[in-house]
Amino acid sequence: MADDGLRDPTILTRHDMASAEIRDVAAGSVAVFTARHPAKERDNEDGAAVIPVDKGRAVLAVADGLGGQRSGADAAQLALEALARCVQKRPDDASGLRSAVLDGFERANADVTELAVGAATTLVAVEVEDGTIRPYHVGDSAILVVGQRGRIKLLTVAHSPVGYAVEAGLLDEQEAIHHEDRHIVSNTVGSAEMRIEVGRTLKLRPRDTVVLGSDGLFDNLHVAEIVEIVRKGPLPAAAEALVGACRRRMSEPHPDHPSKPDDLTFVIFRRGRRS
Repeated sequence: MADDGLRDPTILTRHDMASAEIRDVAAGSVAVFTARHPAKERDNEDGAAVIPVDKGRAVLAVADGLGGQRSGADAAQLALEALARCVQKRPDDASGLRSAVLDGFERANADVTELAVGAATTLVAVEVEDGTIRPYHVGDSAILVVGQRGRIKLLTVAHSPVGYAVEAGLLDEQEAIHHEDRHIVSNTVGSAEMRIEVGRTLKLRPRDTVVLGSDGLFDNLHVAEIVEIVRKGPLPAAAEALVGACRRRMSEPHPDHPSKPDDLTFVIFRRGRRS
């Protein structure tokens, strides 16, 4: 698939995909996957978006409607659609894309709040521009950037009591991934107190990999396992390996490994074409 950089956004909500979709965007390639909880018939409350801007720029996003909240799938869809609209309407000045993403988060918060049914969602986004990225996030969905040799260059901190405890050194990853309060989220889209965390600009080196994922990914695989899967090999193969590993964990509980059946969504980006 050629990268014309001018196509409409891809917004995937309520989907139950069998395999990842691969496409070229922003002088690189993305793999997008979203599927519902393997044991439930309800809507997938996760969603993903790939929003092209031009040949060198795009915005990538993942949303996770809060499980147990009313209209979680609606909240995720509204958030991604609001972000896409604001990015498409971006001003032409140099700060336009950053401003557009922030406006998208604010618009998403307003739209979800206006549902007035207690709905909420997480939202993580990455602005890709000429070989650099800038992360934005609300909630406990995560953004990971890893080099080809496995060095972690970025891992966002979950907006949750458990996430903050890990960041403070009070819990290690093993304790956190099994913690009974891991599901509690303290910052969401759809809240009057929503806080957008904006990260620093990060230059991507060739073969760096960017992963945006819902908790269906990060609650079933340790970060080191995700790193080992995505850091090497062709992008389609890495995406399929990630899906397979998560599905095995969800379907085969074991006391030595995390296992939390859930909706599963991720977007993986690499510079260059499909390698």
